[in-house]
Amino acid sequence: MIGAHMPAGKGLGAAVRAGKAIGCEAVQIFTSSPQMWRSKPVTPKAVDELNAAREETGIQMVVSHDSYLVNLASPDPENRVKSRDALQAELGRCGLYGIPYVVSHIGAGMGRPVEVAIEQAAEEIRAILAATDESVTLLAETTAGQGSSLNSNFDELAALLAAVDSPRLAVCWDTCHLFAAGYALHTEAGYEEMCAEFEAKIGLEKVKVIHFNDSAKPFASRRDRHAALGEGEIGAEALGRIARDPRWAGVPLLLETPDAETMHAENLARLASYRAA
Repeated sequence: MIGAHMPAGKGLGAAVRAGKAIGCEAVQIFTSSPQMWRSKPVTPKAVDELNAAREETGIQMVVSHDSYLVNLASPDPENRVKSRDALQAELGRCGLYGIPYVVSHIGAGMGRPVEVAIEQAAEEIRAILAATDESVTLLAETTAGQGSSLNSNFDELAALLAAVDSPRLAVCWDTCHLFAAGYALHTEAGYEEMCAEFEAKIGLEKVKVIHFNDSAKPFASRRDRHAALGEGEIGAEALGRIARDPRWAGVPLLLETPDAETMHAENLARLASYRAA
């Protein structure tokens, strides 16, 4: 499945319909503002509107991305509680909407040892999963390694998944982030080595969503800067190899490329051409 993160300012149903108009087979959305702690309650009308859009478009795979404010590993007690409450509320909304996956950056240690940050994040995730609907799975997104962000490498991801120990915690790959973090997916050998390492440490079946982006910054830069497909440092050949990989059959490949309003249709067409080549 190919798709994109679509603006939801006019409602989730409108986001799905707009996605269909540019060729999406799956859509990622925000169910609330990514820059605010508070959110509006889910209404039956909003649920009906999303379901109607799914029925009209045939797009059944809708993925949510949580707030950028969430940091489950925060050393600040107030921020930790706010983050837990916000992510729990996101999973709650997705349970009502019938959205199966919530992608989260999880958090950053902010100067503390990685092991301490991971254990705190795991503790919060266990509590969140215990309090939310079993139909919703949380996806820890791979990060580029900027600052003290967690999960820029597979050892950290493996430690987090082991500490939570739940089938409701899985992984979202981001091609730009993996490349920036030092995984050489721009070469055929590097891509296969990356897949083999993930399979050995975690298992490829844990990858439920892939954010499909080129990188504006060089390999191993640890800089999170997305680029249009084929116009960055990863390049069309490598992205095409990933798009055609049969291991991702059924896994949504979702654009988060720049200039969504003007370029998503073009980038989605490029992704479709990679898949078909």
